[in-house]
Amino acid sequence: MTFWDHLDELRGVLFRSAISVFVFLIIIFPNKNFVFDKIIFAPIDNNFILYKWFASLSGLLGISAMKPAEFSIDLINIELSAQFFTHVSVSLTLAFILSTPFILYQFWNFLKPGLYDNEKKSVKKAFGFASILFFAGVLVGYVFVFPLTLRFLGTYQVSEWVANQISLHSYISMFTWLILIMGVVFEMPALAAILSRMGIISKSMLKKYRKHAFAILIFVAAIITPSGDAFTLFIVGTPLYLLYEFSIMICRDFD
Repeated sequence: MTFWDHLDELRGVLFRSAISVFVFLIIIFPNKNFVFDKIIFAPIDNNFILYKWFASLSGLLGISAMKPAEFSIDLINIELSAQFFTHVSVSLTLAFILSTPFILYQFWNFLKPGLYDNEKKSVKKAFGFASILFFAGVLVGYVFVFPLTLRFLGTYQVSEWVANQISLHSYISMFTWLILIMGVVFEMPALAAILSRMGIISKSMLKKYRKHAFAILIFVAAIITPSGDAFTLFIVGTPLYLLYEFSIMICRDFD
């Protein structure tokens, strides 16, 4: 195929991916109450699943300090059009997340003709693995990273004279950023598996540079952490390093 033929194929991949996102969008957009009340704003509720887990674990271990304290956060909107555009942007984000397996499948079909038979099997598995990892990252971000960040930053005060009133834009920005970025960074083992099969990296190489990787991952966590505080840095950085260790486990050594 010529360059323009490849470009035409890529255009088709992007078009089909956009159609997939649009289909999910028209399903999600009308269900505003469920999407926002039951999903987006669920971490504000003291009955959120993570808080229940900590409460149960506190009772099981007899450590009262582990039980989450009651908290409340007031969300406000100060822009006339913000609620409508928030509805649109959140619907698009969720549509993109749900479309991810189909989008990865489209890119797999685009790359497949250019691979050797022995490469196709490995890369196909890697694409399937990548879909699973993406949703695992989104789930970790939603259940653990964002709620813990929300409780810490949303209730932190420099003084009792200064009450926290969180804007809708601030809440949604941190929510979507942390959820999506955790989905992306969870692709690290899939990328490591592909590079290992291609002979670019190996298990021993990753072990050798473990200390360097730790420093780099902390730097990356600092960049992707929206608030810049040490607590959120720790919450984001810990999964990143665990993913690196998991990448070591699934990589091969050169023969």
